[in-house]
Amino acid sequence: MNQIHAIILTLDEEKHIARCIGSLSGQCASVTVVDSGSKDATMAIAEDLGAHILRNEWVNHSTQMNFGIDALAGKGGWLLRIDADEVLDADSAQTLGSAIAAARPGVDGLLVRRRIHFMGRRIRHGGIEPSWQLRLWRNGRGRCEQRWMDEHIKVAGSVAKTGLVLSDINLNSLTWWTAKHNSYASREAIDILNHKHGFMNVDTLAQGGASPQARMRRFLKEQVYGRLPKRLRALLYFFYRYIIRLGFLDGEPGWYFHVLQAFWYRSLVDAKVTEIETRWAEQGGMVTDAITACTGIKISNAPTSSSRKTSAL
Repeated sequence: MNQIHAIILTLDEEKHIARCIGSLSGQCASVTVVDSGSKDATMAIAEDLGAHILRNEWVNHSTQMNFGIDALAGKGGWLLRIDADEVLDADSAQTLGSAIAAARPGVDGLLVRRRIHFMGRRIRHGGIEPSWQLRLWRNGRGRCEQRWMDEHIKVAGSVAKTGLVLSDINLNSLTWWTAKHNSYASREAIDILNHKHGFMNVDTLAQGGASPQARMRRFLKEQVYGRLPKRLRALLYFFYRYIIRLGFLDGEPGWYFHVLQAFWYRSLVDAKVTEIETRWAEQGGMVTDAITACTGIKISNAPTSSSRKTSAL
């Protein structure tokens, strides 16, 4: 019988970790927590629940996830990626075991539906659902693509949908949420600048082995949204999500979610890109120096010649 091994990345997740691990009860052969320096009770709780604890210094989600994948390379079976603030939903039409049992030969990755809850409400509209993500894959046949943000698992073979549902139900405050998205905006700015100036090697979803929905969204973000004027595109995106894709049906929590996630966050990303490029143009040197000065993030990849330009604008 195929075994399933879950990987959970953590940093100060004592509010969520027991709930997450509990939702996998009886369905996983093992749970591995990859922690990046929790100061709370996260590791003690996880260890009490039988999880194996690994510690690794944080760089980004891609690096951390691949660290966990490498640690489980010899176990065989299947790997499950689940965030600490997510649960395997009891409303799933399948169990993890039945999902992998139904996988045809040649299928290396399985797609699950992901649901987002915000301020106590499930966000159903604005293009948020259905969200199909590759979260379950054959061990040794998949890795996380190397990106600073919006990273996905890629597999060697084909992918298929399942009846599995993961629900993101974060219990932290809105202050925590905005701080997290401020950090996300810095990392996404790095990916946008790299797409434009090419100072790091990154993976692509252009080929197979990933969620078709993820490939389409990546194409639209880079080739359509990315070509629109910076001071207009966040507003257009919010209008598309809230009006055209009926985001207004998500009620008051939906209003805040779509304003913050579609307009505020996307505007913040663009503002960070502008700040970094302006600093680069004024001070010269490498774009990676400007990134570190503006965000505090050090880019370890060796830069190419294109990152040594003295003017970004």
